[in-house]
Amino acid sequence: MTSLDSAWFLYGALALLLATSFVVRIDYVRIGLAAAALVALPLALFRGPDVGSLLVLAILVVNIGILGRLWLRGANIRFSAEEDELRRQHFSSLGALVARDLIDQGHWISAKRGEVLIRESQAAPSLFYLAEGHATILRDGLEVGKLTDGALIGEATVLDGTNATGTVLLGSNSRLWFVPAAALRAYLAANPGIAGTLHEGFARALRGKLASANTRLADRAPLS
Repeated sequence: MTSLDSAWFLYGALALLLATSFVVRIDYVRIGLAAAALVALPLALFRGPDVGSLLVLAILVVNIGILGRLWLRGANIRFSAEEDELRRQHFSSLGALVARDLIDQGHWISAKRGEVLIRESQAAPSLFYLAEGHATILRDGLEVGKLTDGALIGEATVLDGTNATGTVLLGSNSRLWFVPAAALRAYLAANPGIAGTLHEGFARALRGKLASANTRLADRAPLS
C-alpha cells in the first residue's frame, strides 16, 4: 500500500469520525463509527503500526465501548402502556433512551373534571398530554374547540412563554402527563439536539388541532 493510499484511508476515517460527532441519534452514530472502522481497518491490516493509525483505532475502540454501554442501557429500557402511547404519538422520532429521559422529566397525575389546565391570556404553566379524558377550549368564555385522548396541550406557547389564546378546561376525570414549562425549557437548553424534534412534533399536533377545528366549523349548521 503506497503512502498516498494510506493517507486516503486515514483521512477518510477521520472525516467520518468528525461527521459522526455532529449526529444526535445513537443509531446514526453507530452507522458512522462502523463506516469509519471499515475505512480504518486496512491501516492496521496492511501496514506497520504508526501514531496516526493507532490513534484512529484507539478512538474507534473507545467510542464503540461507550456505544456498547449505551446500547445495553437502551436494551433494558421499559415503558408502561401509557408511556408507550405517549412516545408513539408524539416522541416517535426519539430513540428509546432519549424518550425515556424526556418522559422522566414530567409526572403522571389523575385530574378531576372542571380543573383548569391553562388560562387565557396567561403563560402555560406546563406542557400537558391528555392520556385519557376530554377537555374544552374556551375563548372569551365561549367554547371554540374540544380535545380528546392523545392531545398535547400547551405546545403552542410552552417553549417561548407567550400567553395562551384560550382556556383549557377538563370536561371529565382525566389521566395526564405534564412537565412544567420552566423544567422543559431548561432540559431542552441542556439537550439542544432534542429541541428540533420536539418542535416538529408540536407542529404536527397543532396541524391536527387546526384540521379538527376546521372540520367542526364545516359540520356546523349554517345560520338561517
